[in-house]
Amino acid sequence: MPTRVVTGGVAPIPGDTMAERRRYAIEHLDGLRRYLVDEPRGHGAMSGAILQPPTRPDAAWGVLYVEVSGFLPMCGHGTIGVATVLVETGMVEVTEPETVVRLDTPAGLVEARVAVRDGVAEQVTLRNIDSFALRLDAEVQVPGLGAVRYDMAYGGNFYAIVELGSLGLPFDHARKDDVLAAGLAVMRAVNEQDRPVHPVDPQLAGCKHVQFLAPGSNAAHSRNAMVIHPGWFDRSPCGTGTSARMAQLHARGELPLHTDFVNESFIGTHFTGRLVATSEVGPLSAVIPQVSGRAWITGTATYLLDPRDPFPHGFVL
Repeated sequence: MPTRVVTGGVAPIPGDTMAERRRYAIEHLDGLRRYLVDEPRGHGAMSGAILQPPTRPDAAWGVLYVEVSGFLPMCGHGTIGVATVLVETGMVEVTEPETVVRLDTPAGLVEARVAVRDGVAEQVTLRNIDSFALRLDAEVQVPGLGAVRYDMAYGGNFYAIVELGSLGLPFDHARKDDVLAAGLAVMRAVNEQDRPVHPVDPQLAGCKHVQFLAPGSNAAHSRNAMVIHPGWFDRSPCGTGTSARMAQLHARGELPLHTDFVNESFIGTHFTGRLVATSEVGPLSAVIPQVSGRAWITGTATYLLDPRDPFPHGFVL
């Protein structure tokens, strides 16, 4: 997935925590988000991260995640991109063979261990925030699809996890429009009938991701078509989605701790995850996931805004 990492030009955002900064940005800075991710500077599947001073002493940088769906609490592929940029541009002190970067995110502290050789970030392993299954074997009535069974899990964002074959749809790019429409319909129905809410932080609520599982997906190797609001597919395997999927599998007794799990995206890219510990989130049993992947810096740019520009926040067609 593209990750536009903003390394300068944005003043410190008000807030004593990154969660407060995210809330401030949602209320006051949505034009900045649109400027970064919508056309003409972005596109319909654009995402990014705005670097900020950290709000806690144990973090090197604060991160505010943006994409076309809004300001996210956490983003796995975005964090892999951020850690790669910080190491390869020298924005953190680099040690080889491993550099540890601690990031202050709206969802909590995230640790990135970066495998470095000759100054190049060859792999990033995230220790993500506590993840958990919120619902198992839930059911929602979806117009045009009928009763749809799903599990709801959290890995930094909420994910409705659905067996794609149960809807009579193939895991096939040729049917991507149908898969996308089904995902958005499930998303709307979930939010209308059983909107998920984090048990500790009620500001973390709502489902903007539907993780459709391909036939044959299991606790060793899973393939997914990730539908994201307002209407696009994740090109990456999805870091927070991988965390949520592992939490769901663990809750079902299918994925033990310290066991590799490969998650594959709709375009065939891979993340490798594993659960490293158990924990609790409020009244719920939770797990601590780690996710490994790699990013490449594809370019650098300076974006400008002419005061005469008729579309100062970009546009969506």
